[in-house]
Amino acid sequence: MTSYIELFGLMVLLMLPFLYETSHIFRYYFKFLIYYGLVSFNSIVLIPAFMCRPCDVRNLLWASTFCHRITTLIGLRWELRGKEHLEKDRACIIVANHQSSLDVLGMFNIWHVMDKCTVVAKRELFYAWPFGLAAWLAGLIFIDRVRGEKARDTLNQVNSKIKKQKIKLWVFPEGTRRNTGDIHPFKKGAFHMAIDEQIPIMPVVFSSYCSFLNDKKKILNAGNIILTTLPPISTEGLTKDDLPELMEKVHKIMQETFKQTSNEVLQRYAANAIIKPKNSDIETTPVKQTIANTPTTLLTGSADVLRNSATKATNSLSCDLNSLKTSCSDTSQAEDIVNNTQTNATTSTAAEEEEEQAVTDFKDPVITKTQALVH
Repeated sequence: MTSYIELFGLMVLLMLPFLYETSHIFRYYFKFLIYYGLVSFNSIVLIPAFMCRPCDVRNLLWASTFCHRITTLIGLRWELRGKEHLEKDRACIIVANHQSSLDVLGMFNIWHVMDKCTVVAKRELFYAWPFGLAAWLAGLIFIDRVRGEKARDTLNQVNSKIKKQKIKLWVFPEGTRRNTGDIHPFKKGAFHMAIDEQIPIMPVVFSSYCSFLNDKKKILNAGNIILTTLPPISTEGLTKDDLPELMEKVHKIMQETFKQTSNEVLQRYAANAIIKPKNSDIETTPVKQTIANTPTTLLTGSADVLRNSATKATNSLSCDLNSLKTSCSDTSQAEDIVNNTQTNATTSTAAEEEEEQAVTDFKDPVITKTQALVH
Protein backbone atom coordinates (compact mmCIF):
# COMPACT_ATOMS: atom_id res chain seq x y z
CA MET A 1 0.00 0.00 0.00
CA THR A 2 2.82 2.35 0.89
CA SER A 3 4.52 1.76 -2.45
CA TYR A 4 1.35 2.75 -4.33
CA ILE A 5 1.11 5.98 -2.36
CA GLU A 6 4.74 6.77 -3.06
CA LEU A 7 4.25 5.98 -6.75
CA PHE A 8 1.20 8.22 -6.90
CA GLY A 9 3.09 11.02 -5.16
CA LEU A 10 5.97 10.66 -7.61
CA MET A 11 3.58 10.84 -10.57
CA VAL A 12 1.98 13.98 -9.17
CA LEU A 13 5.39 15.61 -8.75
CA LEU A 14 6.33 14.72 -12.31
CA MET A 15 3.04 16.15 -13.60
CA LEU A 16 3.38 19.49 -11.81
CA PRO A 17 5.80 21.13 -14.29
CA PHE A 18 3.67 19.96 -17.22
CA LEU A 19 0.45 21.29 -15.69
CA TYR A 20 2.12 24.56 -14.75
CA GLU A 21 3.26 25.18 -18.32
CA THR A 22 0.12 24.01 -20.13
CA SER A 23 -2.82 24.96 -17.88
CA HIS A 24 -3.42 28.61 -17.00
CA ILE A 25 -6.06 27.52 -14.45
CA PHE A 26 -3.57 25.31 -12.62
CA ARG A 27 -0.96 28.08 -12.79
CA TYR A 28 -3.48 30.59 -11.37
CA TYR A 29 -4.33 28.49 -8.31
CA PHE A 30 -0.75 27.32 -7.83
CA LYS A 31 0.60 30.89 -7.67
CA PHE A 32 -2.07 32.02 -5.23
CA LEU A 33 -1.43 28.91 -3.13
CA ILE A 34 2.26 29.85 -3.00
CA TYR A 35 1.33 33.43 -2.11
CA TYR A 36 -1.14 32.67 0.68
CA GLY A 37 0.87 29.71 1.95
CA LEU A 38 4.09 31.68 2.38
CA VAL A 39 2.29 34.64 3.96
CA SER A 40 0.68 32.28 6.47
CA PHE A 41 4.00 30.56 7.17
CA ASN A 42 5.74 33.90 7.72
CA SER A 43 2.91 34.93 10.04
CA ILE A 44 3.46 31.87 12.22
CA VAL A 45 7.19 32.51 12.34
CA LEU A 46 6.81 36.22 13.15
CA ILE A 47 4.03 36.05 15.77
CA PRO A 48 6.48 35.40 18.66
CA ALA A 49 8.61 38.36 17.58
CA PHE A 50 5.55 40.60 17.23
CA MET A 51 4.48 39.74 20.78
CA CYS A 52 7.63 41.45 22.06
CA ARG A 53 6.13 44.80 21.02
CA PRO A 54 2.43 44.12 20.28
CA CYS A 55 0.39 46.42 18.03
CA ASP A 56 3.49 48.35 17.00
CA VAL A 57 3.42 49.45 13.35
CA ARG A 58 7.19 48.92 13.08
CA ASN A 59 6.51 45.17 13.17
CA LEU A 60 5.29 45.48 9.59
CA LEU A 61 8.84 46.28 8.50
CA TRP A 62 9.88 42.84 9.68
CA ALA A 63 6.99 41.26 7.82
CA SER A 64 7.86 43.06 4.60
CA THR A 65 11.47 41.87 4.81
CA PHE A 66 10.29 38.27 4.46
CA CYS A 67 7.12 38.63 2.39
CA HIS A 68 8.36 40.87 -0.41
CA ARG A 69 10.38 37.95 -1.80
CA ILE A 70 7.14 36.19 -2.73
CA THR A 71 6.85 38.65 -5.61
CA THR A 72 9.72 36.98 -7.46
CA LEU A 73 8.26 33.50 -7.00
CA ILE A 74 4.98 34.36 -8.73
CA GLY A 75 6.58 36.45 -11.47
CA LEU A 76 5.64 40.03 -10.58
CA ARG A 77 7.83 43.13 -10.84
CA TRP A 78 7.06 46.45 -9.14
CA GLU A 79 8.39 49.81 -10.29
CA LEU A 80 8.10 52.59 -7.70
CA ARG A 81 7.81 56.20 -8.84
CA GLY A 82 7.62 59.26 -6.59
CA LYS A 83 9.71 57.59 -3.89
CA GLU A 84 10.68 60.97 -2.45
CA HIS A 85 7.10 61.60 -1.31
CA LEU A 86 6.98 58.40 0.77
CA GLU A 87 10.38 58.84 2.38
CA LYS A 88 9.48 61.91 4.43
CA ASP A 89 8.77 61.29 8.10
CA ARG A 90 5.28 62.77 8.44
CA ALA A 91 1.71 61.84 9.22
CA CYS A 92 -0.56 61.46 6.21
CA ILE A 93 -3.45 59.48 4.80
CA ILE A 94 -2.37 57.31 1.87
CA VAL A 95 -5.26 56.57 -0.50
CA ALA A 96 -4.71 53.83 -3.09
CA ASN A 97 -6.78 51.99 -5.67
CA HIS A 98 -7.61 48.39 -4.80
CA GLN A 99 -7.62 45.70 -7.51
CA SER A 100 -6.58 42.44 -5.87
CA SER A 101 -5.05 40.86 -2.79
CA LEU A 102 -1.81 41.19 -4.78
CA ASP A 103 -1.83 44.85 -3.72
CA VAL A 104 -0.41 43.68 -0.40
CA LEU A 105 2.66 42.35 -2.21
CA GLY A 106 3.16 45.78 -3.73
CA MET A 107 2.97 47.30 -0.26
CA PHE A 108 5.51 44.80 1.09
CA ASN A 109 7.91 45.90 -1.67
CA ILE A 110 7.78 49.57 -0.62
CA TRP A 111 7.32 49.28 3.17
CA HIS A 112 10.99 49.97 3.78
CA VAL A 113 10.45 53.32 2.07
CA MET A 114 7.28 54.20 3.99
CA ASP A 115 8.78 53.16 7.35
CA LYS A 116 6.04 53.81 9.94
CA CYS A 117 2.85 52.85 8.14
CA THR A 118 -0.25 50.87 9.01
CA VAL A 119 -3.33 49.80 7.09
CA VAL A 120 -7.08 49.99 7.50
CA ALA A 121 -8.44 46.48 6.80
CA LYS A 122 -11.85 44.85 6.90
CA ARG A 123 -12.73 43.09 10.14
CA GLU A 124 -13.15 39.69 8.44
CA LEU A 125 -9.39 39.46 7.84
CA PHE A 126 -8.76 39.32 11.57
CA TYR A 127 -10.37 35.87 11.69
CA ALA A 128 -8.15 34.52 8.88
CA TRP A 129 -5.57 33.07 11.26
CA PRO A 130 -2.61 32.94 11.50
CA PHE A 131 -2.45 35.98 9.22
CA GLY A 132 -5.15 37.85 11.15
CA LEU A 133 -3.42 37.47 14.51
CA ALA A 134 -0.05 38.51 13.08
CA ALA A 135 -1.65 41.52 11.38
CA TRP A 136 -3.27 42.65 14.64
CA LEU A 137 0.04 42.29 16.50
CA ALA A 138 1.65 44.34 13.72
CA GLY A 139 -0.71 47.25 14.34
CA LEU A 140 -3.27 46.89 11.54
CA ILE A 141 -6.59 48.65 12.13
CA PHE A 142 -9.65 46.44 11.60
CA ILE A 143 -13.02 48.09 10.95
CA ASP A 144 -16.54 46.73 10.62
CA ARG A 145 -17.69 47.89 7.20
CA VAL A 146 -21.27 46.85 7.88
CA ARG A 147 -21.61 49.12 10.92
CA GLY A 148 -20.64 52.54 9.65
CA GLU A 149 -20.82 54.34 13.01
CA LYS A 150 -18.64 51.76 14.72
CA ALA A 151 -16.09 52.00 11.89
CA ARG A 152 -15.95 55.79 12.26
CA ASP A 153 -15.46 55.48 16.02
CA THR A 154 -12.55 53.11 15.45
CA LEU A 155 -10.91 55.50 13.02
CA ASN A 156 -11.45 58.47 15.33
CA GLN A 157 -9.61 56.64 18.09
CA VAL A 158 -6.47 56.30 15.96
CA ASN A 159 -6.56 59.83 14.52
CA SER A 160 -4.60 61.51 17.28
CA LYS A 161 -2.12 58.61 17.46
CA ILE A 162 -1.37 58.91 13.75
CA LYS A 163 -0.68 62.62 13.93
CA LYS A 164 1.33 62.47 17.15
CA GLN A 165 3.58 59.57 16.11
CA LYS A 166 3.85 60.65 12.44
CA ILE A 167 2.36 57.44 11.14
CA LYS A 168 1.21 56.97 7.57
CA LEU A 169 -2.26 55.41 7.38
CA TRP A 170 -2.93 53.37 4.23
CA VAL A 171 -6.57 53.30 3.12
CA PHE A 172 -8.32 51.78 0.11
CA PRO A 173 -11.14 54.33 -0.35
CA GLU A 174 -12.98 52.24 -2.97
CA GLY A 175 -13.98 49.95 -0.12
CA THR A 176 -13.41 46.67 -1.93
CA ARG A 177 -11.12 45.25 -4.59
CA ARG A 178 -12.18 45.51 -8.24
CA ASN A 179 -9.97 44.53 -11.15
CA THR A 180 -12.07 46.17 -13.87
CA GLY A 181 -9.52 48.49 -15.46
CA ASP A 182 -10.91 51.57 -13.73
CA ILE A 183 -10.88 53.44 -10.41
CA HIS A 184 -14.30 53.35 -8.79
CA PRO A 185 -16.00 56.02 -6.62
CA PHE A 186 -14.49 56.67 -3.21
CA LYS A 187 -16.01 56.37 0.23
CA LYS A 188 -15.70 59.36 2.57
CA GLY A 189 -13.97 57.87 5.63
CA ALA A 190 -10.34 58.60 4.72
CA PHE A 191 -11.15 62.16 3.66
CA HIS A 192 -13.05 62.84 6.88
CA MET A 193 -10.00 61.76 8.85
CA ALA A 194 -7.64 63.94 6.82
CA ILE A 195 -9.81 67.03 7.28
CA ASP A 196 -10.43 66.37 10.98
CA GLU A 197 -6.72 66.16 11.76
CA GLN A 198 -5.63 68.62 9.02
CA ILE A 199 -3.09 66.14 7.65
CA PRO A 200 -2.28 65.73 3.94
CA ILE A 201 -3.64 63.10 1.59
CA MET A 202 -1.07 61.18 -0.45
CA PRO A 203 -2.45 59.37 -3.53
CA VAL A 204 -0.78 56.10 -4.52
CA VAL A 205 -1.75 54.51 -7.84
CA PHE A 206 -1.24 50.90 -8.93
CA SER A 207 -1.30 50.51 -12.71
CA SER A 208 -3.89 48.10 -14.07
CA TYR A 209 -3.54 44.35 -13.47
CA CYS A 210 -5.69 43.53 -16.50
CA SER A 211 -2.63 42.79 -18.63
CA PHE A 212 -1.68 39.75 -16.51
CA LEU A 213 -4.58 38.94 -14.14
CA ASN A 214 -8.10 37.76 -14.95
CA ASP A 215 -9.95 36.26 -11.99
CA LYS A 216 -12.95 35.17 -14.04
CA LYS A 217 -10.86 33.20 -16.53
CA LYS A 218 -8.40 32.11 -13.81
CA ILE A 219 -5.31 33.63 -15.42
CA LEU A 220 -2.30 34.90 -13.50
CA ASN A 221 0.73 35.40 -15.70
CA ALA A 222 4.01 37.14 -15.03
CA GLY A 223 3.36 40.86 -14.88
CA ASN A 224 4.78 44.34 -14.41
CA ILE A 225 3.20 47.04 -12.27
CA ILE A 226 4.02 50.73 -11.99
CA LEU A 227 3.36 52.01 -8.48
CA THR A 228 3.14 55.82 -8.55
CA THR A 229 3.22 58.04 -5.47
CA LEU A 230 1.79 61.48 -6.22
CA PRO A 231 2.61 64.70 -4.33
CA PRO A 232 0.65 65.11 -1.08
CA ILE A 233 -2.53 67.18 -1.17
CA SER A 234 -2.86 69.58 1.74
CA THR A 235 -6.06 69.73 3.80
CA GLU A 236 -5.06 72.74 5.91
CA GLY A 237 -7.97 75.12 6.28
CA LEU A 238 -10.46 72.71 4.70
CA THR A 239 -13.80 71.94 6.35
CA LYS A 240 -16.51 69.35 5.87
CA ASP A 241 -18.03 71.59 3.20
CA ASP A 242 -14.91 71.04 1.08
CA LEU A 243 -15.20 67.25 1.28
CA PRO A 244 -16.91 66.61 -2.11
CA GLU A 245 -14.48 68.87 -3.96
CA LEU A 246 -11.48 67.23 -2.26
CA MET A 247 -12.70 63.73 -3.12
CA GLU A 248 -13.31 64.70 -6.74
CA LYS A 249 -9.87 66.29 -7.02
CA VAL A 250 -8.07 63.23 -5.64
CA HIS A 251 -10.11 60.81 -7.74
CA LYS A 252 -9.43 62.81 -10.92
CA ILE A 253 -5.64 62.91 -10.58
CA MET A 254 -5.53 59.24 -9.60
CA GLN A 255 -7.69 58.28 -12.57
CA GLU A 256 -5.43 60.21 -14.96
CA THR A 257 -2.30 58.59 -13.53
CA PHE A 258 -3.94 55.16 -13.61
CA LYS A 259 -4.76 55.45 -17.31
CA GLN A 260 -1.35 56.84 -18.20
CA THR A 261 0.71 54.20 -16.37
CA SER A 262 -1.60 51.36 -17.42
CA ASN A 263 -1.24 52.30 -21.09
CA GLU A 264 2.52 52.58 -20.62
CA VAL A 265 2.74 49.07 -19.18
CA LEU A 266 0.47 47.68 -21.88
CA GLN A 267 2.54 49.21 -24.68
CA ARG A 268 5.86 48.24 -23.12
CA TYR A 269 4.94 44.61 -22.43
CA ALA A 270 2.30 44.05 -25.12
CA ALA A 271 3.84 40.75 -26.23
CA ASN A 272 3.12 39.08 -22.86
CA ALA A 273 -0.14 40.85 -22.04
CA ILE A 274 -3.51 39.09 -21.76
CA ILE A 275 -5.13 42.04 -23.54
CA LYS A 276 -3.51 43.73 -26.51
CA PRO A 277 -3.27 47.46 -27.27
CA LYS A 278 -6.04 48.81 -29.47
CA ASN A 279 -5.19 49.71 -33.06
CA SER A 280 -6.02 53.33 -32.27
CA ASP A 281 -3.13 53.36 -29.77
CA ILE A 282 -0.49 52.46 -32.38
CA GLU A 283 -0.16 55.71 -34.35
CA THR A 284 -2.72 55.11 -37.08
CA THR A 285 -3.55 58.78 -37.60
CA PRO A 286 -1.14 59.42 -40.53
CA VAL A 287 -2.50 56.38 -42.36
CA LYS A 288 -6.06 57.58 -41.86
CA GLN A 289 -5.24 61.00 -43.17
CA THR A 290 -3.53 59.53 -46.25
CA ILE A 291 -6.51 57.33 -47.05
CA ALA A 292 -8.93 60.19 -46.54
CA ASN A 293 -6.99 62.63 -48.68
CA THR A 294 -6.22 60.33 -51.62
CA PRO A 295 -9.61 60.51 -53.42
CA THR A 296 -9.81 64.27 -52.91
CA THR A 297 -6.36 64.81 -54.43
CA LEU A 298 -7.08 62.68 -57.47
CA LEU A 299 -10.42 64.30 -58.20
CA THR A 300 -9.11 67.82 -57.65
CA GLY A 301 -6.28 67.09 -60.07
CA SER A 302 -8.75 65.88 -62.72
CA ALA A 303 -10.78 69.07 -62.35
CA ASP A 304 -7.65 71.19 -62.80
CA VAL A 305 -6.78 69.34 -66.02
CA LEU A 306 -10.25 69.97 -67.45
CA ARG A 307 -10.13 73.63 -66.44
CA ASN A 308 -6.73 74.15 -68.14
CA SER A 309 -7.94 72.46 -71.31
CA ALA A 310 -11.02 74.68 -71.47
CA THR A 311 -8.90 77.82 -70.96
CA LYS A 312 -6.58 76.86 -73.80
CA ALA A 313 -9.55 76.24 -76.08
CA THR A 314 -11.04 79.66 -75.26
CA ASN A 315 -7.72 81.43 -75.97
CA SER A 316 -7.43 79.63 -79.30
CA LEU A 317 -10.94 80.71 -80.27
CA SER A 318 -10.14 84.34 -79.43
CA CYS A 319 -7.11 84.26 -81.74
CA ASP A 320 -9.22 82.80 -84.56
CA LEU A 321 -11.83 85.57 -84.11
CA ASN A 322 -9.22 88.29 -84.48
CA SER A 323 -7.86 86.66 -87.63
CA LEU A 324 -11.31 86.45 -89.14
CA LYS A 325 -12.04 90.12 -88.45
CA THR A 326 -8.78 91.12 -90.16
CA SER A 327 -8.93 88.85 -93.20
CA CYS A 328 -12.61 89.09 -94.13
CA SER A 329 -13.44 92.02 -96.44
CA ASP A 330 -17.13 91.53 -96.07
CA THR A 331 -18.08 92.96 -92.68
CA SER A 332 -21.43 91.26 -92.49
CA GLN A 333 -19.90 87.92 -93.40
CA ALA A 334 -17.25 88.39 -90.75
CA GLU A 335 -19.86 89.32 -88.16
CA ASP A 336 -21.85 86.19 -88.99
CA ILE A 337 -18.75 84.08 -88.58
CA VAL A 338 -17.93 85.88 -85.33
CA ASN A 339 -21.43 85.30 -83.98
CA ASN A 340 -21.30 81.62 -84.89
CA THR A 341 -17.86 81.27 -83.30
CA GLN A 342 -19.01 83.05 -80.11
CA THR A 343 -21.96 80.69 -79.95
CA ASN A 344 -19.56 77.75 -80.20
CA ALA A 345 -17.38 79.30 -77.48
CA THR A 346 -20.42 79.73 -75.24
CA THR A 347 -21.33 76.12 -75.87
CA SER A 348 -17.77 75.09 -75.01
CA THR A 349 -17.90 77.13 -71.79
CA ALA A 350 -21.22 75.54 -70.87
CA ALA A 351 -19.72 72.11 -71.51
CA GLU A 352 -16.81 73.04 -69.27
CA GLU A 353 -19.18 74.04 -66.44
CA GLU A 354 -21.13 70.80 -66.86
CA GLU A 355 -17.88 68.80 -66.66
CA GLU A 356 -16.80 70.65 -63.49
CA GLN A 357 -20.24 70.09 -61.92
CA ALA A 358 -20.03 66.40 -62.82
CA VAL A 359 -16.63 66.16 -61.13
CA THR A 360 -18.00 67.92 -58.03
CA ASP A 361 -21.07 65.67 -57.91
CA PHE A 362 -18.81 62.65 -58.16
CA LYS A 363 -16.16 63.90 -55.72
CA ASP A 364 -18.37 64.90 -52.76
CA PRO A 365 -20.06 61.51 -52.13
CA VAL A 366 -16.77 59.66 -52.65
CA ILE A 367 -15.03 61.87 -50.09
CA THR A 368 -17.93 61.49 -47.66
CA LYS A 369 -17.96 57.71 -47.97
CA THR A 370 -14.16 57.52 -47.68
CA GLN A 371 -14.15 59.62 -44.52
CA ALA A 372 -16.96 57.51 -43.08
CA LEU A 373 -14.98 54.34 -43.75
CA VAL A 374 -11.87 55.82 -42.16
CA HIS A 375 -13.67 56.99 -39.04
